[in-house]
Amino acid sequence: MLPFEQTSLYVMAILYIFAGICHFWKPKMFLSITPKWVPSPATVNIVVGIVEIALGIALLFETTQSYAAIGIIALLVAVFPANVYHFQKARRKGKMVIPTLIRLPMQVLLILWARTFI
Repeated sequence: MLPFEQTSLYVMAILYIFAGICHFWKPKMFLSITPKWVPSPATVNIVVGIVEIALGIALLFETTQSYAAIGIIALLVAVFPANVYHFQKARRKGKMVIPTLIRLPMQVLLILWARTFI
């Protein structure tokens, strides 16, 4: 793996591990953007946090790297409705509209980034 690819891999792993930790550190923030139709939001928040940490760690091992990248893509697709919900909620309140809007197409970039490790 080239140095740039290695750095990219470590950055991605750290990003998902940190995001997973944040589910435990700041659960209220994640619960506030969870759509109302999600059953047991607190449990889902914990599961997503564990999954993000596990996928971030799995990226670091050659034998699990592609599976982790596929898992990250699946996770990004699964949480997309929460990001849309967060944008809609931000628009209604008139706060954080631009950041939540920017996050929507960023999902595509994150998917493409993860795809490089399949």
